Amino acid sequence: MPVPLLEVIALDAVDARHAEQGGADRLELVADMASWGLTPSVETFAAVRAATTLPIRVMIRQHEGFAAGDLTELQHTARALRDADATEFVLGFLDESSEVDLDAVKTVLESIGAAPWTFHRAIDFAADRPAAWRAIQDLPGLDHVLTSGGPAGFDGLPTEARALPPTAPRILAGGGLREPHLPPLLAAGVTAFHCGTAVRPNGSWTSPIDPALVHHWRTLLDAP
Repeated sequence: MPVPLLEVIALDAVDARHAEQGGADRLELVADMASWGLTPSVETFAAVRAATTLPIRVMIRQHEGFAAGDLTELQHTARALRDADATEFVLGFLDESSEVDLDAVKTVLESIGAAPWTFHRAIDFAADRPAAWRAIQDLPGLDHVLTSGGPAGFDGLPTEARALPPTAPRILAGGGLREPHLPPLLAAGVTAFHCGTAVRPNGSWTSPIDPALVHHWRTLLDAP
């Protein structure tokens, strides 16, 4: 069984330092959580990269919702981040039918090369969740799928985790993750977890990450 991975959403360099102090394994770097996380500026990425030794997965997303938008701009953004030494990414798009927009995803992948990446919670809003899994599972570089379980929520995620083939990308459980969700997820073999407001005082995005809360989650995941 792999060692549980703890990924924490960071907005800036202070968050990055606090996440590392608390024992996080990786950061998801975003801007504007009021829009569920958009692409940060290259300057923010550079500041965060200088503040931590943790791996950083950078969001590629222009606006709220899961439509790709301007693909040329997305490619430009991805290349600019690559040029600034970003080596891991987060992305995912749906079309007007709420199916995975493979053309858009593949277009962005051309700009990030062989970098590892996460398909984000767009999958939770796909019209046909099993079809979405099938559509993305063989995409190059994809190693995690961030999900809260879709319509069934975290209660349905253990069943889905057990049903996925061994070759499927690793489930990254997140999107309102709280402590009571952990036991059934761990029992089902889920080994990657994504925290946002759970590691911030009062659950507020306006509060910086609290290293003590990150450490608490690290302890929960490392408990025998």
